[in-house]
Formats: sequence, C-alpha cells, structure tokens
Amino acid sequence: MNFEPSPRVQEYLERIHSFIDEHIEPNEHVYHEQLEQNRWTIPPIMDEWKAKAKEAGLWTLFLPPEYGEYSAGFSNLEYAYLAEAMGYRSLLAAEAFNCDAPDSGNMEVLAKYGTPEQKERWLKPLLDGEIRSAFAMTEPAVASSDATNIETSIVRDGDEYVINGRKHFTSGALSERCGIMILLGKTDPNAPKHAQQSQVLIPTNTPGITMHKNLKTFGYDAAPFGHPEVVFDNVRVPVENLILGEGRGFEIAQGRLGPGRVHHCMRLLGMAQRALEMMASRAEARSPFGKPLSKQQSVREDVALAACKIEQARLMTLKTAVKMDEGGAKHAADLIAMIKIIVPNMTCEVLDRAIQIHGGAGFSQEFMLARSYVFSRTVRVLDGPDEVHMMQLGRNLCKRYAEKLAG
Repeated sequence: MNFEPSPRVQEYLERIHSFIDEHIEPNEHVYHEQLEQNRWTIPPIMDEWKAKAKEAGLWTLFLPPEYGEYSAGFSNLEYAYLAEAMGYRSLLAAEAFNCDAPDSGNMEVLAKYGTPEQKERWLKPLLDGEIRSAFAMTEPAVASSDATNIETSIVRDGDEYVINGRKHFTSGALSERCGIMILLGKTDPNAPKHAQQSQVLIPTNTPGITMHKNLKTFGYDAAPFGHPEVVFDNVRVPVENLILGEGRGFEIAQGRLGPGRVHHCMRLLGMAQRALEMMASRAEARSPFGKPLSKQQSVREDVALAACKIEQARLMTLKTAVKMDEGGAKHAADLIAMIKIIVPNMTCEVLDRAIQIHGGAGFSQEFMLARSYVFSRTVRVLDGPDEVHMMQLGRNLCKRYAEKLAG
C-alpha cells in the first residue's frame, strides 16, 4: 500500500498548517479569555475563524466522494492525513474547519440516510455551520455499552412519534446553536434484539425537553457545548423525523461509527505526535542534576518507544482507511475495532509520559498535554469502550480461524 499523501492532500496539509499558524495558534488565548467571560456562549473569535476557513476552502472536508454534492472529494485515506494535522496543531482546529464531532457523525447520518426533506432542513445548515447538533444515545440507568439495553421509548401516535426517556453525556446539547438532536430509542421492544431500535430527529426547541446537570470529564465542563443529562417527557415529533425506518437504528449506527472512529484515531495520532515532539524538546532543554533529561536512559527509552508506537498505530489506521475506501466500513470491521482499541490507549500512554517529563507544568493549561489526555482517555469509552471492541473482535477471530482450520 502506498501511504504517501497525494499532491492534492499535500497542498491541503500546507494550507491547514498555514491557517492554524496565522489564525488559530496565536489567538487560542483569546478564545479561552472570551470563553471565561461567558462559559455557554461560543467565543466570537471562533466565528471569525470559521468564516475565514470557509473563505479559504478549508470547510467540511470529511465526507467521502460517495456523498456526491456534499463531499469535498477526499477519500477516507486522504482525509485521514487532514484529521491528523488538525489534531496535531490545535484542540480547536476541527471545530474551526467544521469537522468536529458530534456534528461530523450527524452530517454523515443525514447525508447517507436522510430523506431529501431532512437533508434540506438539517443537513444543509450543519454543512454551512449555521447550527450545531447533538447525539443522544447513552442513558444513566442502564449499561449503555450494550446499546440494546437502552430504554428510551419512541412510540407512534397517529402522525407523530412520542419520545420518553432520560439520556446523559449528550455532547453538544448545551450549545446555544444546537438546533437538532439525533436520538436512539426503542420503537418495538418485542422485535428481535437488534431490530428494536430506531433513530429520530428531535429539534432542541421541541416542548418536553429539559436539560439537567452538565457532566464534567476530569473536572472539565466541555463549555460551550457540554455533556448534559437530557430528559424527554412526552416529546412529540412528526413521523417524517424518523431516519430510514423503524428498527434500523443499529444499521444507521454502524454506518456512522466506522468513519468516525478513523477520524477520532487520526486526530489522536496528531496529538500523540505533538506530545512526542514536546517530550523530546523538553528532554533536551531541561537539565536536572547537572545534565539534560535526554541523557537519562529511561527518558531516551520513553521517546524511542513513543515514536515506535505512534508509527505502528498510524500505519494501522491508514490501512483501515484504505480498506474502507475499497469496500466500506463492513469490509474494514476488524481493523476499525483494532484501531479503536490500540490508538486511544497508545495516545494516553504517550501523553502520560510527556506529562511526566514536563513535571508540574504538564498538568497545567500552559501546555496542551492535560486537555489532550482527557480527550484521549474519553475516546477509550465513547463510540464503544475498549472491552466491547475486544469482545467482538475476539469472537469474530475465534470463529473465523476455527472455520479456516476445520475446512
């Protein structure tokens, strides 16, 4: 496989780096200062970055060519390089380029499965950056790592669906611009196990929706988007808001999660690469006990092993993107599971060592390390925890290899 970026990708990489150099990196402190003034209002400078990114043609780059008019024309492999560049340079870059979750996943769902009316009403404003969105799946009362456990009900009543239930970690729902939520709930509890669930579009201004406590992660409140607990009390939406059809919630989820996992993993690889470079630079610059840290054998080993593990994970993720380009998410299912297990764990490990080498400063807001660690650690749970991926991957491999040896 040839993993060299194409000339077009290389050009976009240069443009992304130049944009971040000129606009984002020198002004990240302005973003955080504005955010401190009002935790739940999008900082004005983010709108400035978005307008400039759109003008520069660095906008909504992640949808592959099969999405036609909605696509920027990059394959999964090509976009993987761009996602890594965004993760490497800034925790804010993906949002500035309208490539951030959960909007990216919701846009994929609407582009792939939405009706013309759903696309017109919700996809286009998301593509244009006029609104934000949320995805409501996880529930506080059940083990949501097994999504068949979810209890939120979606019951048809004439020309409407009535939704009742409680969700939490509904990322993005507190944004002042969150206009739409995609909710996974049960339309038929008596259907086969994986045909009970459906996905439905719920405008955030619909009566019966109440935002409760915002859940913090490692003390971070994820402002200005949040992770709130959301209660749906007899929330009514038109039947036209159902996506694809009753009982097809899992089918939609699988179509959504494959590309999203590649995007997450490549951004994490960017973060890990940045942490490695910071770790090596810090080791050269700091001299406790009379000699640079880089002269210490254990530090050298940390740097060397981090470089090895990043490159291994990068090649595996790029191979996954190639497989997806060749035959879709189903064709790459094993590899998608592998990278979801390997990459977040590797990134956590590299960031942990980088923080250690930075000493007390590594925990502070002076470096991107602490926030990056929080993000990478959460990815070990979101989109399915490590254990679920290992369970399913191990099951599939046992069955396949047993059949191979028996046949």
